[in-house]
Amino acid sequence: MFKKHLVLALLSLCISCENQEKVDTRNPLEIVLASQHPNIKRVIDSLQQHAIQIKFTQINRNDGKVSFQDYDFQVDSMRYFYPASTVKLPIALLALSKLNDLENIDRHTRFYIEGDTLETTFAHEIEKIFTLSDNQSYNRLFEFLGQDYINRKLTKIPLGPVRISHRLSTADSDEITTKPLIVYQNDTTTITLENTINTSAQPLVMTAIKKGLGYIEEDSLMLGAFDFSLKNYYPIATQHQLLKTLMFSEKYQPNEKINLNKEQLEFVHTAMRMLPKNMGYDAETYYDGYGKFFMYGDTKEDIPEYINIYNKVGDGYGTLSDCAYVQDTKNKVEFLLTATILVNKNAIFNDNNYEYDEIGLPFLAELGRALYSYELNREK
Repeated sequence: MFKKHLVLALLSLCISCENQEKVDTRNPLEIVLASQHPNIKRVIDSLQQHAIQIKFTQINRNDGKVSFQDYDFQVDSMRYFYPASTVKLPIALLALSKLNDLENIDRHTRFYIEGDTLETTFAHEIEKIFTLSDNQSYNRLFEFLGQDYINRKLTKIPLGPVRISHRLSTADSDEITTKPLIVYQNDTTTITLENTINTSAQPLVMTAIKKGLGYIEEDSLMLGAFDFSLKNYYPIATQHQLLKTLMFSEKYQPNEKINLNKEQLEFVHTAMRMLPKNMGYDAETYYDGYGKFFMYGDTKEDIPEYINIYNKVGDGYGTLSDCAYVQDTKNKVEFLLTATILVNKNAIFNDNNYEYDEIGLPFLAELGRALYSYELNREK
C-alpha cells in the first residue's frame, strides 16, 4: 500500500512539474516578438538594421482606480531616432495651453501668419494635425509658440528628455525668428502677436546621431553618414509618458503634465481619435489606417466603430513611429503602445527609397494586432 501511495505521489508531482514547465513566464512583448508571423519575424531577424524601440503599458482597473504595468524592448533615450510628425502632439497641446494665458483669444479665434494667405483657427489646425498630420498646420502653431517657449515648457515637466528645434517640410525650417500672427478679435478688429527671436539649437550628442552610408542633397549623392544632431529629438519614453498624462490626466499633478482644462482635453481626445472621413476628407486617399499605424497601418479596411485609437504617428527619413492609446469599448480592452522602426535598406537618407509599405507598416500593424489579441485574452 505504501509503495502504491508513493508511486501516485511521484506521478502527481511529475504532472505538477510538467504543468509548471508549460507556464509561459515571458512578458507580453517577449511573447509577441517571438511570433513566427512574417511581418514580425523578418524584422526581429534583422534587429540591428531596424533600430526598433517599443514601450507597452497594460492598464488595469480595480474599484475605479487605474494602474499601469510597463514593458520595454530596446528603449534607450540616448539612442537617436528621427521623431518626424510625432512632435506635433506636444506642439498642439502647448498651443492650447498658451491660449489659456491670453485674453480674448481661444481655439476658435481666427488668425493668419504674416505673409501667409490662409486664414484659419487654432482648432482647425489642431484637427488637421491629427487627421491628416498636416505639416503646415504644425508650422503655424510653431510660429505661435517659438522654439524657446516650446523647450522651456517641456523641460519643466518630468516627461523625459526632449528638444524641438525646427519646423517641418519648409525651406526655413530652423529659422530662429518666428513670424507674427495676425489675430481677429472680432470681424473687423485685429491685433498682432509679435514675433520672437529664439535660441539656435545646439548639436545633440548621443548614440546613432549619425546614420547611414550617404544622403541626397540638392539632387546629388553625398557620401558619408547623415547628421541628425540639429534635428528634433523626442524619444520613445518621453512620448509614452506624455500620452499617459494626456489620456489619464486625473492621475497626474499640474507640474507633471501640460495643463489643459476639461473642455480642451475633450477636444484633443476627440481630434486624436477622429478619422479623416469623419472630417469630410476623401476616404480613398485618406483611408482609416492612414494615420493609425498600429493594427490598421497595412490595410485600407474600415476601423470598427468600437475601436478607438488616440494617437500621433510620424514618418520621415525611413523612420516610422506611432504613439497610441488603443481602446476597444465592446470588449473592454485598452493599452498604451509606442514604437519606432527604421526601414532604409540601402542606408541612403533623403532619397525617398524606404520600405515603409513592405516592412515598416506591416510590422507596426501586426505588433498592434498581436498585443490587442494578447490583451483580449488576458485575465484581468
